[in-house]
Amino acid sequence: MAKNNLTTVTEFILMGFTDYPALEIPLFLLFLSFYLVTLLGNMGMIVLIQVDTHLHTPMYFFLSHLSLLDACYTSVITPQILATLLTGKMAVSYGQCAAQFFFFTICAGTECFLLAVMAYDRYVAISSPLLYTVAMSPRICWALVIGAYTCGLSGAVLRTTCTFTLSFCDDNQINFFFCDLPPLLKLSCSDTTNAQIIIVFFGNFVILANALIILISYLLIIKAILRMKSSGGRAKTFSTCASHLTAVALFFGTLIFMYLRSRSDKSLEEDKVVSVFYTMVIPMLNPLIYSLRNKDVKAAFKKLTDRFQESRAI
Repeated sequence: MAKNNLTTVTEFILMGFTDYPALEIPLFLLFLSFYLVTLLGNMGMIVLIQVDTHLHTPMYFFLSHLSLLDACYTSVITPQILATLLTGKMAVSYGQCAAQFFFFTICAGTECFLLAVMAYDRYVAISSPLLYTVAMSPRICWALVIGAYTCGLSGAVLRTTCTFTLSFCDDNQINFFFCDLPPLLKLSCSDTTNAQIIIVFFGNFVILANALIILISYLLIIKAILRMKSSGGRAKTFSTCASHLTAVALFFGTLIFMYLRSRSDKSLEEDKVVSVFYTMVIPMLNPLIYSLRNKDVKAAFKKLTDRFQESRAI
């Protein structure tokens, strides 16, 4: 219902990169290439893990779900960005905006929890190698993954409910390229204090709690590594964690920069750049990070390509 002669918003206009119209086509081509590489890399990783029995371990089980999340959450955002770049501006209904926000929040929140689960998995593998298969049985792995998805879903429901029960009146132009939290809160014509307290508290809790779990896991991993007598063994063991540490640093670093900064430090142009980084660049880099220094993945990929070449020769 409209209040105080204000018109209730039924659709939003995504402004995208309207300040730089000359860059829209080059950005479209760049982002399209990012998206295609992201889909190819992440779906390829999932297929590789499924078809190669040597990769049927807890670490690669979690990695396959990380790849699925990366493919899903970039697919929630990137097609919208590409459409906005082509048209200059893009109209989305209120329901479409809420749905995009909801599914993006599920994927991003679940990824936070999943990266913490993967850190715990590395700790168990290094500190108790003889008991690893028992401690990380298929049943426990599924329980941890389902727990991550459940926590991500719960957070998405809370954040979406708090955001889209606010009033949006008259001004419907979002100076952004998708329906993200900061520009939506700026656009609301109602008091956002209570909603921001709930959203910010929960968002900070999710990011900081998972970052703490990861930090504790790696402190225990370092402690276990330092107990090893062989320097070569220490280096080899720690190298198995390097890919995960890189992915964690990229993902949590951008989330902290985007959502945990004080309001006085926020710049809309900086937010756009950072958003592009964590919605398109990081999902594209993750398969590369986990494959370039991973001998098992390289060997599995070589076997798959050899098998494909043999089948073509026949």
